[in-house]
Amino acid sequence: MEVKKDHKSGFVSVIGRPNVGKSTLINSLIGQKVVIMSDKPQTTRNKIMCVLTLDDAQILFIDTPGIHKPKHKLGEYMQKAAENTLREVDVIFFVVDATEDIGGGEKYILELLNAIQTPVILVVNKIDKIEKAKLLPIIQKYSACYKFAGVVPISAMEHTNLDGLVSEVKKYLEPGPQYYPEDMITDQPERLVIAELIREKVLHATRDEIPHSIAVDIEEITTRANEDLYIRAVVYVERESQKGIVIGAKGQLLKDVGRLARADIENLLGSKIYLDLWVKVKKDWRNKEGSLRTFGYE
Repeated sequence: MEVKKDHKSGFVSVIGRPNVGKSTLINSLIGQKVVIMSDKPQTTRNKIMCVLTLDDAQILFIDTPGIHKPKHKLGEYMQKAAENTLREVDVIFFVVDATEDIGGGEKYILELLNAIQTPVILVVNKIDKIEKAKLLPIIQKYSACYKFAGVVPISAMEHTNLDGLVSEVKKYLEPGPQYYPEDMITDQPERLVIAELIREKVLHATRDEIPHSIAVDIEEITTRANEDLYIRAVVYVERESQKGIVIGAKGQLLKDVGRLARADIENLLGSKIYLDLWVKVKKDWRNKEGSLRTFGYE
């Protein structure tokens, strides 16, 4: 594979405890929604690679599930997926929330980082939500716990200092080729990305009633005579009572989910779609290895 002069490439793992803004950061860097966002912790379940292609570099970001204490087989899978990336990449982004103090989650991650040699950049996110005078003490507190290769304060939501973050990570990338085409933004199959976009809308719509007992399976994608795409998707829950919540009174909640998901999917695919949504029960699927494999968690 040909390497252009002064061109760099490499893999960056984006880690942090749940809900610090890792997915928001990656979407903002890529410039398009690829990984789902939610104010609920542990939204990301898979390792999802997103591709940022620049004139002088191609950076491959790996969005990982938030590192947390597992409570079921799905949680164990998520934890393993996050921790396994630490030794597979060229650089690590340790993303922290500027509005919160160092807690048990951060301390656990710092212990993991102390066992590896990979350069780690501390990414202090959500600086738009704090006073400027509070930023330096936050950086000093983290820097006392670990020798970071670099520290970059940002706001992923406001796109603040993302150019500075990209410039910082380039320092630690080796000369390398462009691995993927310029128009490629993720290595994930369309079915998985579509399923994730639907799951995001269900998470938003149901709030705290059904946090993480939701899975989405894309059963069919076909092109109709009018050249619109037909997509049939099934939202799985773990209990009958949850099925009624997802459908909503007179089916309204599911209609709202479909309308919002359809807009994101059409933006992703660049074509009109007909989204056919169903809701089914698969009892205790998060603790069944067969179900986890069916939904792509393996």
